[in-house]
Amino acid sequence: MKKLIAYYSRADENYFGGQRRYITEGNTEKAAKMLAELTGADLFQIEQKVPYAADYDTCIAQAKKDLQAGARPELVTLPDSLDEYDEIYLGYPNYWGTMPMAVYTFLEHFDFSGKTIHPFCTHEGSGLSGTEKDIQRAAKGALVARGLSIYGSSVDQAKPALEKWSKKD
Repeated sequence: MKKLIAYYSRADENYFGGQRRYITEGNTEKAAKMLAELTGADLFQIEQKVPYAADYDTCIAQAKKDLQAGARPELVTLPDSLDEYDEIYLGYPNYWGTMPMAVYTFLEHFDFSGKTIHPFCTHEGSGLSGTEKDIQRAAKGALVARGLSIYGSSVDQAKPALEKWSKKD
């Protein structure tokens, strides 16, 4: 069976250890691409049809509003099926102690029976928070493996940690 890396990532203005700066490739996307090199897994980007604003303050306000509303944003596309995959690496930034709501849209669309989800998140101090439990609730039938948290500001140096983590499960 094949492996899939499904990830949500955001470029534009981001927060890095107390400072903001514009980036052209999101931190989670960088980690997902490193993981793909290490595992040979296919990549799928979870993208909202209506993306959050480029401005950081506006983005976090939009993300918080979606969280409070329990929103399930429409996605640009979804895979037709996940049948050919038995392992799914799920990458996301930590937004307000959980995943972006678009990740819930993805998870709730499929039956994950017989599949293992390996969560990894980027953050600037929140770690995984309760996301492993959130995934377990949203991904019907999945076995959720131990996750990995990566500081977004250190993502360029994350390959050794990703390699070690991906070989444990």
